[in-house]
Amino acid sequence: MHQGKTYIVTGVASGIGARTYEVLKDAGATVIGVDRTPTQNADQFFEADLGDAASIDALIDALPSGADGLANIAGVPPTVDAETLLRVNLYGLQRLTTGLIPKLADGASIANLASLAGFGWPNSVAEIKEALALGLDDDVNGFVEKHGLRGAEGGRSYKLSKEALIVWTIQNRWTWRDRGITMNCASPGPVDTPILQDFIASLGERAKEDRKVMDRPGHPDDVAPVVSFLLSDQAKWFRGANLNCDGGMSSHILSNMHGI
Repeated sequence: MHQGKTYIVTGVASGIGARTYEVLKDAGATVIGVDRTPTQNADQFFEADLGDAASIDALIDALPSGADGLANIAGVPPTVDAETLLRVNLYGLQRLTTGLIPKLADGASIANLASLAGFGWPNSVAEIKEALALGLDDDVNGFVEKHGLRGAEGGRSYKLSKEALIVWTIQNRWTWRDRGITMNCASPGPVDTPILQDFIASLGERAKEDRKVMDRPGHPDDVAPVVSFLLSDQAKWFRGANLNCDGGMSSHILSNMHGI
């Protein structure tokens, strides 16, 4: 599927990023890995802090041109402070992606890792629009304070970061179509990675109820092939799509919402 292709994968040191590296390699790809933790999960590795503008800009300059795709998998859990979370999960991802567009190959694919936590985005459009008007160089702390996100119960800053990422992906469905560059996202449900307990601790009773409904949490093996598909030529007619790889949890929520 990926023979002769080269992909940039962030968050490659562990969890879904590490498994995505393996899936892409097994399919014949060359993988350029990015993480704040050094790892062997890459043919070529770059260390970077994806919440820091200078680090991201230096990374963009250092990364080679001509990659066939970008998998934005790096992220921090809801237990991290709200400003850092938004900087890494949303604004850093945006800065890296837009900065890399001129260096990506024509026909490249971008796959963003969103989350089931972003499912409720239609109910938060005004807040999302305000969030998306900002960037790493803006007053993210002021936004956090204005919306009461610091220390908020239920992981609101995390949910907002993923809601905004889904919306940003939708907004940019055709932004780079003159070069054939597509962007989509995948939204996993709870996945058994090293940060699963952070989600359970942050989301509290909601997380416990979700686990009662689901037959099991997801595994990186469930999500990495979806990212691999979104990077592939087989997904070129998906534009601004959000694929729910969540063990049926989003369908469960929809069924309850609509009484079906």
